[in-house]
Amino acid sequence: MESVDFDNMRRAMVDSQLRTSGVNTPWVIAAMGALPRENYAPSGLRSTAYMDRGLPLGEGRMLNPPVATALMLEAAELSADDNVLLIGQAGGYVAALLATRARDVVVLDNLAGLAGAKSKGPFQVIIVDGAVEELPDGLLSLATEDARVVTGVVERGVTRVAAGYVRGGKVALRPFADTEIAVLPEFAATREFVF
Repeated sequence: MESVDFDNMRRAMVDSQLRTSGVNTPWVIAAMGALPRENYAPSGLRSTAYMDRGLPLGEGRMLNPPVATALMLEAAELSADDNVLLIGQAGGYVAALLATRARDVVVLDNLAGLAGAKSKGPFQVIIVDGAVEELPDGLLSLATEDARVVTGVVERGVTRVAAGYVRGGKVALRPFADTEIAVLPEFAATREFVF
C-alpha cells in the first residue's frame, strides 16, 4: 500500500495555491497549513484533498477548492471576538478552520435552522460556504449592523467569491475573485414569469 505524505502536500498547497493567489492573512495561512484537510474528504478521495478543485461529499455537498476557502476566510476579516454564522457542513473543514479564530461559530447545514440560530446571534460575520443567486432576508436579519457577509455568487454560470457589509438589513455583495465554488440550489433566485 502506497503511503501519502499529507504534511508535504499541505505545505505545497499553502505555497503553490494560497500564496500565489494572494492569500497572506497570517491566521488563514496558519490554520490551513495545520488542519488536515484530508480528514474532511471522502475516504476514496483523501489523496486528492490538496488539489485545487472541489471534492464531492455526497447529498449535493462539496468540499470547495482550497483557494476558494482561503479567499472566503480572508474576506471575512475575522477577529477573535467575532460571533460567526456559517451556512455549511457541521463538523466540516470550514467550520474547523473558523473555530481556530472566532469566539463562537454556529453552523447550519441548511436554511431550515435559521429560526433556531436567532437565539445564538446576532452575528458579526455570516459565511455561506457555496455560491448563491440571492440571500434570503431571514439570513440577514441575524446580522449586526455592519456585519461582514462572505459567500460565493453565481451569475450566468460563473462562480465568484463575494463579500459585503450589512446596512439596514440589506447587503450589496461585491464579487472579487472568479473561482470554482459549489452552487447551492436552496439559494436560487425566485423565478418570475415573463411574457
